[in-house]
Amino acid sequence: MIPGPVLFARFAYPPNLLGYCGPDDSAAVGDYAGAGTTDRGLTELAGRFSGAWPYLQLIAAATRIADPLDARVVGSYWIGGPLLERIGPSLLAAHLAERFERRVGGHWADLASLAGSGARAHHNFHVFGVYPWVGLLRSGFSEEPLRVLDRCRIRWGRVMTVAGGAVTVRSRSLAWDGRVLRLGEPRTEVTRPAPGVRVREGDVAALHWDWVCHRLSPYSVSMLRHYTLSQLRVVNTAARPAPLLDRGPGTRALS
Repeated sequence: MIPGPVLFARFAYPPNLLGYCGPDDSAAVGDYAGAGTTDRGLTELAGRFSGAWPYLQLIAAATRIADPLDARVVGSYWIGGPLLERIGPSLLAAHLAERFERRVGGHWADLASLAGSGARAHHNFHVFGVYPWVGLLRSGFSEEPLRVLDRCRIRWGRVMTVAGGAVTVRSRSLAWDGRVLRLGEPRTEVTRPAPGVRVREGDVAALHWDWVCHRLSPYSVSMLRHYTLSQLRVVNTAARPAPLLDRGPGTRALS
């Protein structure tokens, strides 16, 4: 099993490299991801991802796991798993209130309603439900919000070829019909492996931005699909989803 801190680094590296979240030293994050080793330095770097780290703390505390970087906790946040079902709506709502109530102002009731209608402490919920991009879609801005939503979420795809440092993957993009977000038709995209990640033709991989971050087992694929679809339903059925926050990709608030 990949150590939890290393797994975290591999998923966190792509947006960190782009300048969207975490510490300024993306080279250090990439070095840890590539080396596959853990120490206090990696733990300190992980704690500086202000979007993801509080969710890891929440999952760990709610499931009585001492280390927020335990592989079970990290995998639950990025991919999904039964640990997320042990965080009740009131606990998640309290967590979101502590982090975001001052920033969302009058929109707080909207965010709380998501916690009560099936939201989970998963990265894709944070992308779909907390960032402002779905609200921008509903306001008539489509191209850039849809691109960011699609790339920022964790998605899965089948590896078609691996050659020269490029990984060609077949995956389903997000589609917007003017009312709801859904998974669209399959498309072929060219990505690259995050440091330390090895995949082969035929593998199913998890992707974050334009990087392959992890090779997925059939069970992990089912978890990621389940939590992607469930969090899309939460946002699609909300009366007034985002915009809630004033920050997103292009700032240091992402995870």
